[in-house]
Amino acid sequence: MFAVEEKKGDLFFRIFVQPKSSKNMVAGIHGDALKVKITAPPVDGAANAMCIKYFSKFLEVSKSSIEIVSGQTGRNKRVRVVLSDTPGDEVKRRNIVKLLTSYS
Repeated sequence: MFAVEEKKGDLFFRIFVQPKSSKNMVAGIHGDALKVKITAPPVDGAANAMCIKYFSKFLEVSKSSIEIVSGQTGRNKRVRVVLSDTPGDEVKRRNIVKLLTSYS
C-alpha cells in the first residue's frame, strides 16, 4: 500500500517510474509506490531530472525541495520533499500528503 512518511518535517514516498512515455503524469499505484510516467529516456540522469521537475510543479514546491534519495539508476525510487517549519509550510505539508494519498 502506498504511504507518505514524515521524518523531521520532510516527506518521503516511493515512486515507480515508466520512462519514455507520451506525457508526464501520475498513473496510479504500483505496489507500494506511486506510478509516474515520464517523457524523458532513462539515460544520463534525464529521467531523474524530469521526475524532479515534474514533482516540483505537481506539488507546487521548488525543484531544490525535491530529492531522489535512492534508486537513481532503477525504476523504483524514494523521493524526499524538504519543507521548512514555517506555519505556511505546515499547510503545504498537509496538502501534499492529501494530494499524494488521493491516488491510493
